[in-house]
Amino acid sequence: MNTAADIMTRHPVTVSRDTSLSQAARLLLDGHFNGLPVVEDGKLVGMLTQSDLISLDQKLHTPGYFLLLGGVIPLQLPGSFAKELKRFAARTVGEIMSTKPQTIAPDTPVDDIATLMIRERFYTLPVVEDGRLIGIVGMEDLLKRLAEQE
Repeated sequence: MNTAADIMTRHPVTVSRDTSLSQAARLLLDGHFNGLPVVEDGKLVGMLTQSDLISLDQKLHTPGYFLLLGGVIPLQLPGSFAKELKRFAARTVGEIMSTKPQTIAPDTPVDDIATLMIRERFYTLPVVEDGRLIGIVGMEDLLKRLAEQE
């Protein structure tokens, strides 16, 4: 049975928290990547995906409210609009990355990886051992495996 270690891309392209969003977007485009691991001192600290960057082009939803007995009642949790506004003003990877990305171990079976990718929509999975990034598995890695089976 194949595992993540058998199909992963070793020494993947990574970014740091301080990488600009435009530079990260260029890396994603040039490399045809779905996501990039965010690494500091060899340790995975986050993940940046195409979806993270594309979400910056969404409409900003201003918080709704209603008046009741002369008082204003917000329809959004306090602070959530400020958090969303801060995200829209982001300029670096560290400001929009996922800080708790889904990871897999080197011995994760390929069928488990495929399940995560399809059911949970994790199209890029960092392979981590003892907190350190040792590789990455993307959808293309699964396709390569299938193509090599004949």
